Amino acid sequence: MRCRVYMRYDQSSRFRQHIMTLRIIATGGTFDKHYNPVSGELTFEQSHLPEVITRARLTDHIVFEQLPLLDSLDMRETDRARVLTSCQASAETTIVVIHGTDTMQETAHMLGSAVLPKTIVITGAMIPYAIAGSDAQFNFGFACGIAKVLPHGTHIAMNGQIFNWNNVHKNRSAGRFETIR
Repeated sequence: MRCRVYMRYDQSSRFRQHIMTLRIIATGGTFDKHYNPVSGELTFEQSHLPEVITRARLTDHIVFEQLPLLDSLDMRETDRARVLTSCQASAETTIVVIHGTDTMQETAHMLGSAVLPKTIVITGAMIPYAIAGSDAQFNFGFACGIAKVLPHGTHIAMNGQIFNWNNVHKNRSAGRFETIR
């Protein structure tokens, strides 16, 4: 079995619903940046994920884990190894990692190369969650939904698309992720 499943009885419609346990790991990135109106800088204070999870109204059992919040350009191999260790130690087999987009592929490579018997979906945002017009909520919801049906392996979910960890790059000029040709 690829995930822990909980049964819940819904009295209103008298049916049983499968509830999946989903681990969500926050690592920072643009997704979690806060705008400081005094300094005009984007910084990290605390993760937006608890609010995002609540607003998404997920019916799954959620296990939230916050690692140190970093801009992905500041992530080092030790930080990527921390993400890998978290995924390896997770009892959950369905995991969504929120990550900065600039080095998402490097972390995906480390996780994908580990060939874990889990479904890991990495997503992020080009515009911070707290700023109008952000793609964060959409990318998060898409990643959580698609993680439930993808096979074991590491995937990137951005822009409403799913990419294999070893066949994707960020097209900076177009502001989107694309399959490597």
